[in-house]
Amino acid sequence: MPILNVKVSATRSPETTQRIASLLLELTTRILHKDPKVTAIAIDYVPREDWIVGGRTLAEQGKHSVYFDIKITDETNTKAEKAQYIREAFDGFAALLGDLHEESYIYVQDVRAAAYGYGGRTQEWRYQHA
Repeated sequence: MPILNVKVSATRSPETTQRIASLLLELTTRILHKDPKVTAIAIDYVPREDWIVGGRTLAEQGKHSVYFDIKITDETNTKAEKAQYIREAFDGFAALLGDLHEESYIYVQDVRAAAYGYGGRTQEWRYQHA
């Protein structure tokens, strides 16, 4: 836990993938206190010519963008932690990509413990059997 689904307007490369994964793993561990050993990150690359904001491609605007969601167990983080996470993730992607469009989205999704899990067990089951 958790899982992060990332869409980024960058050219795919092993170096970029590693930089994105390192950034998100560090923030998720430090701010949201999630175990890095069970954090999964999936990254999709979208060409800037195929990402439209306000009716114009990112390529036309000379910008980059990111969207990612992270699913965490409900009631495991405070509003302040989630706000800090979103702020630092935006800043981190801006440093990584440069010219990050303001319309870049980060979604911290609180998921009910009884409806979310891994390894065939819900988070609620893990809590009850800890």
